[in-house]
Formats: sequence, structure tokens, C-alpha cells
Amino acid sequence: MSVSDAGKAEAATGVRRFEPYPAYKDSGAEWLGAIPTHWDAAKTWRISDATSGATPAKEERGFWDGDIPWVSPKDMKRRFIQSSEDTITERALAETGIKLIAPPVVLIVVRGMILAHTFPVAITTVPVTINQDMKALHFRRDVDPVFIAWLFEGLGKGILGAVVEEAAHGTQVIRMDKWRSVIVPVPPVDEQRAIVAFIDRETARIDALVAKKERLIELLQEKRTALITRAVTKGLNPNVPMKDSGVQWLGEIPAHWEVKRLKNLSRFVTSGSRGWAEHYTDEGSLFLRIGNLRTGSIDLDLSDVQHVSPPQGAEGERTSVRSGDLLISITALIGAVGVVPEGIPAAFVNQHLSLVRPSGKRVRSRWLGYCVLSRVGQEQLRAELYGGTKDGLSLDNIRSLVVLVAPSEEQRRIVGILDDAGRHVDALIAKVRDAIGRLRELRTALISAAVTGRIDVREGVA
Repeated sequence: MSVSDAGKAEAATGVRRFEPYPAYKDSGAEWLGAIPTHWDAAKTWRISDATSGATPAKEERGFWDGDIPWVSPKDMKRRFIQSSEDTITERALAETGIKLIAPPVVLIVVRGMILAHTFPVAITTVPVTINQDMKALHFRRDVDPVFIAWLFEGLGKGILGAVVEEAAHGTQVIRMDKWRSVIVPVPPVDEQRAIVAFIDRETARIDALVAKKERLIELLQEKRTALITRAVTKGLNPNVPMKDSGVQWLGEIPAHWEVKRLKNLSRFVTSGSRGWAEHYTDEGSLFLRIGNLRTGSIDLDLSDVQHVSPPQGAEGERTSVRSGDLLISITALIGAVGVVPEGIPAAFVNQHLSLVRPSGKRVRSRWLGYCVLSRVGQEQLRAELYGGTKDGLSLDNIRSLVVLVAPSEEQRRIVGILDDAGRHVDALIAKVRDAIGRLRELRTALISAAVTGRIDVREGVA
């Protein structure tokens, strides 16, 4: 990363721009490049030792649910580890030979989809044990483990590129014999601590900005949901005469509207077929899945689609979609809804989506989509899901949904207003997400610049 890029990162956090060191030397590592002349460049075997982990027998319940943390990759979601989802007992320590590792050590994941995400690294603050997919790195006294953790977070993928290889079934593993030869920068220990203090402070500022922007997205989505709910349950005219809906939890509705079940407004309700993986192709008909539905919107996301060559006969015909069909997720992303647009090519649904085909011209597809997306629609789906303690919704749950029906022309006007509002909110959210992406890039750039000596932060920390 260039010094100018580092300057942009600093500008984003509101701190002054830091200058480079006076002189640099070759580190001997291609991924690292030049480092300040007074820094050391050391192979990991010179500055650390690694401890391996293991898994006590799962069937021996006396080994589990004790007071000793047993850290696995699923716990590597925070910088400091003081607890874990699974724990083991003193008996497990005594009888299995698994090691209790004193803090502080740097934990890394050495098996799994290592390069799929930011390099998972954490520091222990309490004695822990680890499973076989982890390594605990013990560093010599003049190496601050927090500095190493920031180094791995900022440059992990660059380091790992030379030491990770593919194992069976797509699993990635770190070759520890290669790991021992990885060269890392080692500033004087006081300088390591200054770098850590600088990164801690500035990433906290960036993280706070990201949190504010993520909250802004939540507020925009809540505002859109509130508008949709108001529009499809009360209309847009506050002076319209109202009547009792006859549904206790729904309350009053416009006097000229009707209360209907979705099944009474549909030609049929069905879902996709299982086992279509054998029909997957690189081109051909679209195979619509949960990933093609969006939260907070009734428009499909067709940026990433699976193609199929569907089987001939009734099963293919039953799961084929038409423009205007309503798609509702019945597993996983429960209640996500999408309306099939005009002009879509041949497409089919999988078993995780219900397909609702509206009947006649009495009700508009996008009106129904907004009814399901409203708080009223979503609360009905959640009640069916949690009330029955189920993993998914049945087609009868979908058929039983209560929706309101306004006159056709009023539906058209309300849908138009909601579509315009949705496009405006989507545009705002896209801008905020773009800003979040830039902040995260700058965060990584700032970490990288500090831990590799591209910028000298000592005076700023002092």
C-alpha cells in the first residue's frame, strides 16, 4: 500500500497524516517488501512455537460441559477470547492429553475455508484448549501478540497465499512446515506497542463510523416498512371512512376495502421440487432460489442465478413461473418475497420457495407482494413459524395469509407510490453501503501501512 493511500485512510479517521520512515531495507519477503532499516525481518520459527489441539471423544459426556474453554473456528469471531461455545472438564484434560494453553497466545485457524474470509485470528486472555483445526502461537518476549494479530488481520491473505494448499473436498490447510519459513516484520517492542495503540484507536473510530452507517441502513429499511404497512392496511387518505376489519389484531381498515385470505385470491399455491441438482447447467432456464429474493423489497435479485435444464412433464410445468407470480421464502430467510417481473425468461423455483399465482384482475401482484412484505404479513408468518416451533412454513400457512384488497385503481396508485419510495430508499442504501465498503478498505489500508512501516506513527501515539 502506498503512503498516499495510507494518507487517505488517516484522513477518513480525522487524524493527521503520518510520514514514512527516513530509510528502508529489503525484508527478504516478496509479499512484505521494504521495511524500516531498524526493524527486524524474522522467520516465524525464530520468534514463535505452535501448539496443536484435539477433540475429546464426543460420546464421553464426562469430558464435556465443564469450565475449561475449548476453542474451535466457530469461536473466532472476536479479537480477544475469554470464553467459547463448547467447554471441557478437568477429567478431559487428565485422560485425553489435550493441552491447557496459558495466555496470551495468538490463535489461528489452520484447516477449513481459510482464504474465504479475513484471516481468522484472536488472542487469548484466559487458559484455553483448542481443537485440531487450530494452532496456538507462542511468541518470544520481545514480540507483542497483539501486534502479530493486527499484522495477520491486515496482511493475512498475503501471508497465507504461500502456505495454504487445497486438501480433500475443497478444504484448505496451512502447511506448518511452510509456515515456519514465513518472514514477518518485527519492530522494536516499544514500537510494536505504539503501533498497536495507534491501530486500536483509529480502527475504533472507523468501526464507530461503520456502526452509525449500518444503523442508518436499518432506519431507512424501518421507514420503508412503516410506509408499506400504512399504505396496505390504512391507505394513503387519512380522511377516508373506516370500518372494523373483523380481525382483532388488524383493527380498522378503509370502509371500501375487503379482508381476504391469500388462497381466495390465487389460482394455486405450490412449491418447487427437490433433487434438481442433477439438472443444473451453465446456461438455459433460470432456477430461482432464496438468494434471488431481497429483504425489504419485492423485486427479485437476478445478479446471481443458477441455470437448469428442467425435466419434461408435469413436475416441470408445475414449478414453472410466469410474470406476476408471487414467490415467498418458506425456509431460512422466512417471509422474503419477490414478484416475478415482466419479460423474465423461462424460470423455475426450488423447494425453498412457495409459488403463488394470483387469479384474475381483481388483485395486482405487486399489491399482494407489498401486503406480504408489510409488518402485518411478516407477523403472520412469524406467528405460524414460532407458534408451531417449525423449521419452515407449509403451503397451508401461505394460503391462510390475511391480506386486504383495495379497489384496483387504488391498488395501482398505492403500488406506484411504494415503488417510487422503494427506489429512493434503495438508492440511499446503496450509497451508504458504498461508503461502508470504502471505510472498510481504508481500515485495512491503515492497518497494513502501520504494521509494515509504510507510515511512522510513533510521534502521533506519544
